[in-house]
Amino acid sequence: MDKPRQHGFALLCSSMLFLASVAVASCVAAEFKRTKKEDIKLDGKLCSLPGSNAFGLGVAALICVSIAQVVGNLVICRHFCLGKNGRICNRRRTRISNAALLAVSWMSYGVTVVLVGTASSMNRRQAYGEGWVEGECYAVRDGVFVGSAVLVLVAVSTTLAALLLTRRKPHLERGQKVHAQVPPDGSQRNQCL
Repeated sequence: MDKPRQHGFALLCSSMLFLASVAVASCVAAEFKRTKKEDIKLDGKLCSLPGSNAFGLGVAALICVSIAQVVGNLVICRHFCLGKNGRICNRRRTRISNAALLAVSWMSYGVTVVLVGTASSMNRRQAYGEGWVEGECYAVRDGVFVGSAVLVLVAVSTTLAALLLTRRKPHLERGQKVHAQVPPDGSQRNQCL
């Protein structure tokens, strides 16, 4: 592998790790900034909740983890689908381990999007009679954002692991030649061992 490709690959991995760390930090910060049960104000049957910064932090986490997930998977798909000259390869080089890692990555990502998206929308301002669902106020439970941070780590780390496995090539694919040994007399003997 030549130097520019190595540097590009290192840059890709480090940017994915940076985006994952921003997403995790946003999720953890959202856990502390979220609206609490004590913030609910009741007026008869009507309730209201003030808005919190957890909404913006949750949106930031969603954006960062989405970019990391999509970019990592695009690079993996590009590697599997395109050959050296940009032509589509006919042979399948998919490994079961890569497929399993990507499945875990996408499942973790999907659950993360649902949890962070729902929890973030619950942290918007909920006025009297206009609560989150059907006029009722809801507050996010403890640990939802922290659990989402763990899922972000699982999603990005499994994508990076699949990316690293994809980049590892057998010796013959790297351009290294294998030379057969020819006896000194020049004859080719077929010997079965």
